[in-house]
Amino acid sequence: MNIKLEKPLAFLDLETTGVNVSKDKIVEIAIIKIYPDNSRAEYVKRINPGIPIPLETSEIHGIYDFDVINAPTFSAVAKEIEQFIKGCDLGGFNSNKFDIPLLVEEFYRCEIDIDIQSRKLIDVQNIFHKMEQRTLVAAYQFYCNKELNNAHSALADTAATLDVFLAQLDKYENLEKDMNFLHEFSIQGFKTMDFAKRIAIDKDNNYLINFGKHKGKKVVDVF
Repeated sequence: MNIKLEKPLAFLDLETTGVNVSKDKIVEIAIIKIYPDNSRAEYVKRINPGIPIPLETSEIHGIYDFDVINAPTFSAVAKEIEQFIKGCDLGGFNSNKFDIPLLVEEFYRCEIDIDIQSRKLIDVQNIFHKMEQRTLVAAYQFYCNKELNNAHSALADTAATLDVFLAQLDKYENLEKDMNFLHEFSIQGFKTMDFAKRIAIDKDNNYLINFGKHKGKKVVDVF
């Protein structure tokens, strides 16, 4: 590893009850700590979140309520986790937006301040997105092996987008050539009522506020 470390760097990943940073709980935590001499230490723990794990979430990470029924709560292991990452910079994949904020919330509920401000935070997803551009020009080069010379010309961009789409259908066998499938596949994350994603729709077709202080609440309850 060609990187100079002045203090340990701890990469972490959380499996949780959901994706709400302020409300959801950890069900598994894994940390790999790299020391300045390149030696490593690992910490892995299943955690009882104290609340039911939604079935749709369990189907993603494979951890069900019965898997953690005898596991310790976060408060029971908070101190040992705090000690394991003490003095470490932190890293992960999408960790700046999800894993680290959710971990901080769990510590906060235990009245533990782990002082994020003094740590360097390395988000591998952000590096990936900055190094491998997610633009039409990049997609045209990747899928079609062509240079998009007239980028930002409406007709050229439209033609390139169509070429990329057709190349995607040829490249990925699991992409069904069916409009209903492609529509559902094109939707990122949860379903929403509006394109700005300010009103979400849950699995029971309830409309939820998806921003601000009422985020996660039913629209009918708020209004």
